Amino acid sequence: MQNMKSILPLYVKGKVVKGFGRGSKSLGIPTANYEQSVVDKLPDQLKAGIYFGWAKVGNQGVVEKCCLSLGWNPYFKNQVKSMETHIIHNYQEDFYGSILKVCVAGHIRDEQNFSSIDELKIAIENDIQFTLKELDKPEMLEYKNNNFFMTENGFA
Repeated sequence: MQNMKSILPLYVKGKVVKGFGRGSKSLGIPTANYEQSVVDKLPDQLKAGIYFGWAKVGNQGVVEKCCLSLGWNPYFKNQVKSMETHIIHNYQEDFYGSILKVCVAGHIRDEQNFSSIDELKIAIENDIQFTLKELDKPEMLEYKNNNFFMTENGFA
């Protein structure tokens, strides 16, 4: 199996669709979900887990820090693999149907199950704090300014 670091950073682009409705409602942490066709095209080497990176909504948006979950969300017993991106920015409106560009810059941890919703929330908050610190590193800031975010078409 190819080393996961060799495929990162990974640039992903696709339309935002309605997800399970758990991010905002159950967890208080809104997520943007990709169409299933985008998730299905992700490299097999990108294992289920929690990642950090950069995200931009639409062509006019600003590139923001994000962390994301890729996998089956065992706590919720998903039957289908998903990619749910939490953009660390307070958006005033939903942006379903918009194009979301994400640079997956690094891996935080493998996907895991939790015994309670509170345990899951604590893990997510820890992931967000890790993301905020990691993306302030100079080598990570370079990804924020990648042409992928500046062009209309992008890579993926």
